Amino acid sequence: MKTIKIFTILGIFSFIFFSFTSIMQDKWVVPAKYENMKNPTNPKEDLSIGKSLYDKHCKSCHGKEGYGDGTKADGLKGDLGDFSTAEFQSQSDGALFYKTSIGRDDMPEFTKKIPDDEDRWLIVNYMRTLQE
Repeated sequence: MKTIKIFTILGIFSFIFFSFTSIMQDKWVVPAKYENMKNPTNPKEDLSIGKSLYDKHCKSCHGKEGYGDGTKADGLKGDLGDFSTAEFQSQSDGALFYKTSIGRDDMPEFTKKIPDDEDRWLIVNYMRTLQE
């Protein structure tokens, strides 16, 4: 009986520990340098370029409307985000630029595929148009 109690307690603590660490891993921490970065582009200009880049590089995972329902989404782990939500849209432009540029897990780094910083800023501007 004592052994069962010990294993039960260990099981509960293990569950809590692993649940807590998985929650902590989900938070995408953006360095302050990027969080406070100002968007150097005019968000009302060149939206067609931003859309074209989004369609080429982002749509297959994030979907046409940014709901995280692209054709490749089912094969990926983690939350692909919903760009239309207030929570997503409340992020700073710098945070979106960082995430778009650096990536993590299934989200690739795009500094090589899209080497021009301005192009990645144009994608950020286009993602802003996907809000509800």
